[in-house]
Amino acid sequence: MRTFIISMVVLGVLIGIGFAASGPIMRAIREANKPVWRTVEVSTGEISTSVDSTGTVKPVLSIQIGAFVSGPIQELHVEFNQEVEKEELLAEIDPRLYAAAVKRDTATLNTRKAEVQRIDALLEQGRREEKRALDLKDDNDGYISQSELDQYVYNVQSLEAQRVVALASIEQAEANLDNSKQNLDYTKIRAPEAGIIIDRKVEPGQTLTAQFQTPEMFVIAPGMREKMHIFADVDEVDIGKIIKAWNEKRPVKFTVDAYPEDLFEGTISEVRYSSTETQNVVTYPVVVETSNSDLKLLPGMTATIEFQIEKKENVTRIPNAAIRFLPDVNYVHEDDKEIIDGTSFENVEDDGQEAELTASQKQEAEIKRQRRHVWYLDGEKLRAVEIKIGISDNRYTEVLEGDVAGRTLVSGIKPKGGS
Repeated sequence: MRTFIISMVVLGVLIGIGFAASGPIMRAIREANKPVWRTVEVSTGEISTSVDSTGTVKPVLSIQIGAFVSGPIQELHVEFNQEVEKEELLAEIDPRLYAAAVKRDTATLNTRKAEVQRIDALLEQGRREEKRALDLKDDNDGYISQSELDQYVYNVQSLEAQRVVALASIEQAEANLDNSKQNLDYTKIRAPEAGIIIDRKVEPGQTLTAQFQTPEMFVIAPGMREKMHIFADVDEVDIGKIIKAWNEKRPVKFTVDAYPEDLFEGTISEVRYSSTETQNVVTYPVVVETSNSDLKLLPGMTATIEFQIEKKENVTRIPNAAIRFLPDVNYVHEDDKEIIDGTSFENVEDDGQEAELTASQKQEAEIKRQRRHVWYLDGEKLRAVEIKIGISDNRYTEVLEGDVAGRTLVSGIKPKGGS
């Protein structure tokens, strides 16, 4: 009996100790399972939104220089990358055939001129004979017959017609001579504009045949030190933003793989309305203009482009992580659980029916997307603040409406044992 009483006393003591320790243990368990929140601060600063693209560096103007006449290349006077002046001699085609043609046509022209002189002499003789015949007829009407007089008259008219033909042949000979001289001049290939030889497609001794098409010899890029163009194809989704940036003269920044440490700047020179469709994707050409005084930008380089669309300073902004955060309903205050359930905040993108919306519904959905919720810690539960967002970059989002000034917002849960 005594043993039983002792056992019961010990059991009671143990039960009492268990009850006394259960409170701190449960509190320790709850504290261990309590989430550790990641937090971010609302700040004031600058936000810049942009559209990214890639493009190809090209000269503002590329002039293809060809040969108008045929023949072997006698001499080349320029090399790749050489800077040339306007009318500078680039190459010479063997001129011997064309020089011979000039001599031939010169001789022909002289012959035609001599023919005119011969006809002039005959015409002068004919006119004098006609005058003498008329004088004889006036002195004695029967001394010369009418038929003989007609011969003198028509001989003069014939010589006058021959003179007209001879003068026309002179013009024809002069035209042929001009043509031959021009062909001879075409054997000297000259630069139409000052620029840089970016391509040379012929070698000394090579024979050019220009009968069917103009053979291309050089490509000259004028003004490469003044400016270059970058041609980018921008998706139709972003072209409205690009046009807005163009009208507002927003800057453009880009890099090239050859100089990854250099950030180049330019401006939008042109947005072309000629669209291109590739695999159901419609794009528009956008031309960016930039200076190139140090000749770092070369034709064909690939540029990674950032078009600045909008820039705002001294705006209320929150880190994007706070916008993306959606808490577990168990951590949310009772009054805000309906937000997580979706009864007071519907996201049109979630229903998968975006493609079936009408134009007005799409506009309404876009406006609704500007309404978001961010979360802050109130005691042990999370409370929501509805905000209206503006522009966004890769770090921050502008807050147009909403009571977030000075708040610490929750952006996620820290992993156990993490920082």
